[in-house]
Amino acid sequence: MLIAGAELLVRCAVRMAANMKVRPLLIGLTVVALGSSAPQMTVSLQAALNDTSDIAVGSVIGSNIFNILVTLGLSALIIPLRVSRQLVRLDIPLMILASALVFALALNKQLDRMDGAVLLCGLLVYLALLLRQSRHSGHHHNSHEHPPTPWRHNILLMLAALILLGAAGHLLLGAAVTVATELGLSERIIGLTIIAVSTSLPELATSLIAAFRGQREIAVGNVIGSNVFSLLGVLGLTALIAPAPLSVSPNALAFDLPVMLGVAALCLPVFYTGYRVTRGEGLLFLGLYLAYGLHVVSFTTGMPLAGKLEHLMLYFILPALLVFLLFSTLRAWRRQH
Repeated sequence: MLIAGAELLVRCAVRMAANMKVRPLLIGLTVVALGSSAPQMTVSLQAALNDTSDIAVGSVIGSNIFNILVTLGLSALIIPLRVSRQLVRLDIPLMILASALVFALALNKQLDRMDGAVLLCGLLVYLALLLRQSRHSGHHHNSHEHPPTPWRHNILLMLAALILLGAAGHLLLGAAVTVATELGLSERIIGLTIIAVSTSLPELATSLIAAFRGQREIAVGNVIGSNVFSLLGVLGLTALIAPAPLSVSPNALAFDLPVMLGVAALCLPVFYTGYRVTRGEGLLFLGLYLAYGLHVVSFTTGMPLAGKLEHLMLYFILPALLVFLLFSTLRAWRRQH
């Protein structure tokens, strides 16, 4: 169901871009991203209403980390991803700002209704910027390659794709939570790992299918758009309608949120150097997620390795990686100018 829904969603996105005479990137950043983020919205709202806010917040943090490191990493292994200048100049900086905004609002260890309203206002600003960008874009999709199709046909197929993705995500999520609960995992760990991965599977399937079909702009735009929607839309709406403020655990503040912000910031230099994500960079992303997953597992099992891994990642690996990427970015800037 997941694969069929993703395949259908990508086909509809390409046809919709042809009908609207806009780049597939815009459809990937909006319609595809919003559709593939639907399971995340459902899970976070249910978790907040069931008074399990650690799951609501942790699943968004974990999903954003997974989307960039695993979804983009695996997609780049299939085919090197082409990155448009719009992403580097607008969407990735906005994703970094959204990550920083959530981090700043969570410093008091909770997200209340006022914070939710601020996040939703940020989403409206993002959508307005995308609309403005689409109006000023001079690029038109090749309608000879994808001839226009009736709008009613596209809408019905897209609804069918979203139903398939939502149902598949619900089945996977239910099984994952049952297994995790029987293993005695904490709400934070369940949110960061099992639920985050399960709710990210629609994005993963959609981007992989897009990469297989050569729609590289949709593969990248889906991830960036989904992350922005999750941070501003999912967390914003969840905090706004939750019966009580969403609590943010000290461990999330000390480690998970900085990692999420660092991973978002990592995209800017990687994407800027050559405006593409190579297979080597895809392997780097996957390696970073492996290190992050190893830390979560060692922390959950109480291994002494957890503290050393956290210290190593925060104070050695990530700073060294940022210095290397900064050097690469400066070198790429000199070549372009």
